[in-house]
Amino acid sequence: MTDAHTIDTVDGLRAIIGEVNPAVQVKINPAIDEFARAYIAVSPFIVLSTSDRTGRQDVSPKGDTPGFVVVENETTLLIPDRKGNRLVYSLQNIIENPHVGVLFLVPGTNETVRVNGTASLTNDPEVCQRLSARGQAALLAIRVRVEECFFHCAKAFLRAQLWQPPNWPANLRPSFGKMLAPKLGGDEQMVKMIDTMIDEDYRTNL
Repeated sequence: MTDAHTIDTVDGLRAIIGEVNPAVQVKINPAIDEFARAYIAVSPFIVLSTSDRTGRQDVSPKGDTPGFVVVENETTLLIPDRKGNRLVYSLQNIIENPHVGVLFLVPGTNETVRVNGTASLTNDPEVCQRLSARGQAALLAIRVRVEECFFHCAKAFLRAQLWQPPNWPANLRPSFGKMLAPKLGGDEQMVKMIDTMIDEDYRTNL
């Protein structure tokens, strides 16, 4: 079924959205300035966007102690990669297509920092040791060469009331046991076993 209202040209898009304010474009920097550096230094959580050689997208959350992403210099970031599910979607994508986007968040702050650039992977022992946490070196590092860096305005977070506890829903933590056990032909005992294993992994394998 064809949507008669599909927007498929830039002119059509601009007719709805309008032209960008030149003042907004001024905020986009080709490097990490002092304000972005200060924000990154206290950010405990990022979202990393990658795509493979065909353009298929992946978005991966990464978090650690505040400042876990290191500003190596004004045009270079170092993002540690630690123990995980070993799917390596993002890492494999970087090998196939180096273009990445990174969104930095700070709890309670409605503004975010966005970085666009190209990435590569390294397991340089000195770099991995520099990115240590909880007594363990990073498995490897994602080195991002910055092409654009800018603050994103607060409107999305204000609309979502993201940092307002009274508006938070009840805890929606999923049971991976209930998701996986049926696919493995398991019963309720397997459900409990999987959830227990995951809880133990959360406690001991960060």
